[in-house]
Amino acid sequence: MPWSSRATHLRDLVLGVLGTAAFLLDLGTDLWAAVQYALGGRYLWAALVLALLGLASVALQLFSWLWLRADPAGLHGSQPPRRCLALLHLLQLGYLYRCVQELRQGLLVWQQEEPSEFDLAYADFLALDISMLRLFETFLETAPQLTLVLAIMLQSGRAEYYQWVGICTSFLGISWALLDYHRALRTCLPSKPPLGLGSSLIYFLWNLLLLWPRVLAVALFSALFPSYVALHFLGLWLVLLLWVWLQGTDFMPDPSSEWLYRVTVATILYFSWFNVAEGSTRGRAIIHFTFLLSDSILLVATWVTHSSWLPSGIPLQLWLPVGCGCFFLGLALRLVYYHWLHPSCCWKPDPDQVDGARSLLSPEGYQLPQNRRMTHLAQNFFPKAKDEAASPVKG
Repeated sequence: MPWSSRATHLRDLVLGVLGTAAFLLDLGTDLWAAVQYALGGRYLWAALVLALLGLASVALQLFSWLWLRADPAGLHGSQPPRRCLALLHLLQLGYLYRCVQELRQGLLVWQQEEPSEFDLAYADFLALDISMLRLFETFLETAPQLTLVLAIMLQSGRAEYYQWVGICTSFLGISWALLDYHRALRTCLPSKPPLGLGSSLIYFLWNLLLLWPRVLAVALFSALFPSYVALHFLGLWLVLLLWVWLQGTDFMPDPSSEWLYRVTVATILYFSWFNVAEGSTRGRAIIHFTFLLSDSILLVATWVTHSSWLPSGIPLQLWLPVGCGCFFLGLALRLVYYHWLHPSCCWKPDPDQVDGARSLLSPEGYQLPQNRRMTHLAQNFFPKAKDEAASPVKG
């Protein structure tokens, strides 16, 4: 194997190890915070932390189990029997099993002098599923946990050291999950253009800078009106769920499980942009951005009129200007990325494959693994090339 390819596989292996370690670190941080709240007599806060952790874990295991059942027979080779896999997911260990499976395949590819096309494609297949599951876990658990911790700090008027640790790891974890998901989608492109260091940095920063004002606005409202934040989330979530449903998503293997995906996407859209359908991506992104910005402005206006209700231990007067500065800087970086760095692709539909998946045959004649789930999302996320848009090819 050429040194450049070997270094690339080693980098992917190291990133896989770091991603698994980050998941375990985030889990440990949440449990640590729950224990500290319980020891301090804040049983409601501890219960909320554990409830968010439990709900996200159950959703993650459901996604993992449904995907394993939908995968072609014999794709995963010598894996445990289905009953053992079901037990692992019931014990909330399905995601970790997938992480171990990905690391084992990555190590196998790196150790081989000339890895086969099947091994390389299978490693990509596993990495794509892990990236998607990590994104779901991030917005079902990490983002709500971050909002909860900020609201607790604002309500109490002080910040403990374990809370600052949780805030830093959460912000970095969410931005990294978005970047990792975006990089994973780019591996589904026909030409597989790599995302360079500069592009990765800009994508990471604009997500981080736009996420902070949104989370801060929701946290301020949660600290002021803890009894109404659930109604606020539910109202917006229902609107976003209706929007996702109207776009006719077709991601999961059957219509009943598709609602699990729509519920999850609606939760992601509460915090950040996520494209789910083919078509005018820019138009939908502008609509979502305007909707979320209007809601955040209303939440901040509520804080401005009731800020005297909160303790003075937290420098609230500095948070609003910093949040505004982060918003405008993040918006500028987002425009820079989508104007100059976002790729266009010439997708070639294949009538023999569903969801636009590419049909690749190895020299031995068997079909290489192709993650149709992520390929379908990549087709929705990346715009079509102009030459194809001018003369579309019918399947």
